[in-house]
Amino acid sequence: MRGFLASSMLELAPGVYSAPRVSPAVRERIWTVLNDWFSAEVAASIVMVWADNQLPGGQSVRVLGVPPVTLVELDGLVVTRRDLPTPKSSAASVPAPSG
Repeated sequence: MRGFLASSMLELAPGVYSAPRVSPAVRERIWTVLNDWFSAEVAASIVMVWADNQLPGGQSVRVLGVPPVTLVELDGLVVTRRDLPTPKSSAASVPAPSG
């Protein structure tokens, strides 16, 4: 999948691809291929975001799988929310006094 995406987009960071001037038809073809191939992926997610002036915030979003974030609308913008990790109890890692 990464090779396919790299053939049509710029890889900005590992697993992050961008193509600011993709036509709607090309975007649909890319999504169709990703959707077809996605069933073979394990523990993966794909998030596609593009400009859409008809929507609040000016963006559309498509998702395959479960991303490690939640998409939330906040004041007309779509933002991501990530749960904070649960802090580990420091008492459990302190050795008992000897004596």
